[in-house]
Amino acid sequence: MSDNYKDTLNLPKTAFPMRANLGKREPSRVEHWEKIGLYQKLQDKNAGKPAFILHDGPPFTNGELHLGHALNKTLKEIVLRYKASQGFRTPYLPGWDCHGLPIEHKVTKELQAEGKDLPTAELRDKCDAFSEHWIDIQRSQFKRLGVLADWENEYKTKKPAYEAEILRTLASFVDQDLVYRSKKPVYWSIPCATALAEAEIEYKEHTSPSIWVAFDIPSKEQFGIEKPLSVVIWTTTPWTIPANLAVAVHPRLTYAFLEAGDAVHLVAKDLAEQFASDLGLEDWKIVKEIKGEELENVESRHPFIDRASPIVLADYVTTESGTGCVHTAPGHGQEDYMTGLKYGLDIYCPVNDEGKYDDDGQVPDFLVGESVLEEKGWVPANGKVLKALAESGALLKKVNYKHSYPHCWRSKTPVIFRAVDQWFVAIDKEGKRASALESIKDVKWIPDWGEKRITANVEARPDWCISRQRSWGVPIPAFYDDEGEAYMDAGVIKAIADKVATAGTNLWYTSTAEELLEGIELPESWQGKTLKAGTDTLDVWIDSGTSHFAVLKDNDDLAWPCDLYLEGSDQHRGWFQSSLWTGVIRAGQAPYKSILTHGFLVNEDGSKLSKSDGAMTLMHYMDKFGSDVVRLWIASTDFRNDVGISDNILSGVGNAYRLFRNTLRFQISNLFDFDYEKHALPIDELHELDRWAVHKVGELAAATEKAYDNYEFHKVFQLCNQFASVTLSSLYHDILKDRLYTLAPDHSLRRSSQTAFYHIFKTFVRILGPIMPFTADEAWSYFTAGEDFTEDALVLQDWPSEAKEWQDENLANDFIELFAFRDKVNEKLETLRSAGEIGRSLDAYVSIAGNPDAEDFQRLQRYEHALEELFIISRIELTDQSASELSVAATKATGGRCPRCWRWEPQLSNGTENTELCSRCAEALKNA
Repeated sequence: MSDNYKDTLNLPKTAFPMRANLGKREPSRVEHWEKIGLYQKLQDKNAGKPAFILHDGPPFTNGELHLGHALNKTLKEIVLRYKASQGFRTPYLPGWDCHGLPIEHKVTKELQAEGKDLPTAELRDKCDAFSEHWIDIQRSQFKRLGVLADWENEYKTKKPAYEAEILRTLASFVDQDLVYRSKKPVYWSIPCATALAEAEIEYKEHTSPSIWVAFDIPSKEQFGIEKPLSVVIWTTTPWTIPANLAVAVHPRLTYAFLEAGDAVHLVAKDLAEQFASDLGLEDWKIVKEIKGEELENVESRHPFIDRASPIVLADYVTTESGTGCVHTAPGHGQEDYMTGLKYGLDIYCPVNDEGKYDDDGQVPDFLVGESVLEEKGWVPANGKVLKALAESGALLKKVNYKHSYPHCWRSKTPVIFRAVDQWFVAIDKEGKRASALESIKDVKWIPDWGEKRITANVEARPDWCISRQRSWGVPIPAFYDDEGEAYMDAGVIKAIADKVATAGTNLWYTSTAEELLEGIELPESWQGKTLKAGTDTLDVWIDSGTSHFAVLKDNDDLAWPCDLYLEGSDQHRGWFQSSLWTGVIRAGQAPYKSILTHGFLVNEDGSKLSKSDGAMTLMHYMDKFGSDVVRLWIASTDFRNDVGISDNILSGVGNAYRLFRNTLRFQISNLFDFDYEKHALPIDELHELDRWAVHKVGELAAATEKAYDNYEFHKVFQLCNQFASVTLSSLYHDILKDRLYTLAPDHSLRRSSQTAFYHIFKTFVRILGPIMPFTADEAWSYFTAGEDFTEDALVLQDWPSEAKEWQDENLANDFIELFAFRDKVNEKLETLRSAGEIGRSLDAYVSIAGNPDAEDFQRLQRYEHALEELFIISRIELTDQSASELSVAATKATGGRCPRCWRWEPQLSNGTENTELCSRCAEALKNA
């Protein structure tokens, strides 16, 4: 194009930069939102309207945010921004989970490194400060992600009022006689010296020593057996053998007396052949069979400790592996514990808090002080137990065995099952488990498989162990007399909660029992006792599981039950379940109406992505790619499944981001001289192509609204991507460039397209707003105010429901056929281009012949005035013919090419060297 004519074109102005350096530009928008009080503006805008309450699950305040936090908070953000655009009032109180092992573990390690051992109250102060430090950092990072929330009123599980509510929840448990103290096996983390909840357990592949051990049966004669007889057990935890008190068999299984050489072994008949193979027995035979129930109370002997190990009956014994005869240590397993209660066995656990054998008079001297903690793949106690078994002749075989085994989520070491005195909630008492299962049915689970998952977890859950041997948490308000008897009372707990509400739980550690109970009416059974305060703290899942009471229940601005919980699918074992139990026990129902779950982050190849394994922090990705790209990546995934992440994935999403940004930029740039009040045309007076375009954006608004409603944000992304890349970029924008740039400013066709752009932009930017709020808000600011920022921010705008009124199905169907025919025309043009006859499509003339009675030809005739523009050619000719099918011919244009618009006209001359304007451009300049 000749330089002489550039200034005569209506080229887009550059007042709207839309630069892509998001890492630097986004923070200034966060500052602007805070300056204008955008969150409160949003609440004021929808004040008095129906509420949609999403209750925030509190993250641990123990380190930098990672991409998992971004996944969770972005999904919540998208939901709330969309609901606000639909006219819902959406108050959002973010929360922080402040107590518990993760924080105390880090603080203790720091103190140990400094050689400090602080009193409990001072340790708690350090934990408090540590938590507050990370709250400040995490809050700023969430804001940087674009999270609009009521940060001024955020909740913290360590606040005195919140801690008091935790105690009142416990009081409701006690008041219903659900809380009891018992010595039961629990998950125990040796490095952390505390019991663990099910949700604090990670299962990992682990290699253990697998051993077959013979327990001699002295009275072999009662079975008519002359050779030495033993019952054989199989176990992967040799260190628990010193705690063995029995051998369990299934009452209805058949057991075989298997003779091999000079010995007879008692095993399940169904496993006899496998047993012989495992031990390499060659000449063996079954000499007798017996039902398990006939073995009850038969005495066997412990392999190296002088005590009996009677045979007992248990229905949980299977023939899936082992020998069908199960080593039973009531102090080291839940099923063993239940069998021990049934048979009156001691709940014996010779392992102390440090994971070492105690000198209790029963443990052999060679084991006292030995650790059962695995270190670098080796358990010290196992070696000595194996040696003792071998010396006694009881160790039949040892091999390594790979299996899934529970590990501590914090220390990453294998846990042990250990019976210790703990506080429990009886979840079957008074039908509480049945009530929880019924409440699950009243909740909407998204995806629907979530209902089966939490149902299975609730059905399988044992009584809730609620005590922890930690310092940084809410103390269990239990008192003990000189004999160690425990005292707990609902009324006393409520009275202590009232004190905690103002003083905080540190008073427990800075006061004597007498001071704690001062002014509190004690139950009669407590009176006259010399009491001391206990040292256990509550399971932190009660902390977070009480949040719906502490945050929602008595807040007039919120609602209980809330509309939505949205967290990772692991919370079916964690927060979803702890909230369910506290809600059902204290208030008789679940605290949520619906649950939406997302998957976990994985590497691009599907392998696990773990922060502890060196995954980058959220700030790394926000600085490198920008928050909008991170959010767009999250929206592009079907988050109900695991979500892949890598720099390659984010770079690919960056391409989609640039498509959206450039689409918005192109439309705004072409509205630089458009005043809606002066220049806009009614929708029904727009050119057909423009009416088709607004139909398509109306179609997009309807489809994305449905996707948003169904929490299918990946479909929103896909629909928007298709709209921007195909409907707009490849078709509409490409076709319109000639009209927008070369026609006179006030030409009706140009104003028609600008009207369409105005409506399309206003619709498209609001659809994108919940997902990429920084870029969408910037575009909105330029669109409405012509500058970077505006107080009338995008999030304050309603959903583009008006777009539904622009639907014109008949027109849309016509354009489906027209664009399909356009492809046929392009095939002809491509043939000319390949032959070197033309360069661009404007270098061609096209003629179409068809039957005047045929529907397809009649359609072309109706739109004949628009076909040159639609096909981006210089001239088109329609001619009648009797043939049933349309025929298309394309030829190189003749005459001359206009130096301004590059269209060819026969009236012009000199081909590409022509200097004369075409009639259309001449008219445009005349009326400019």
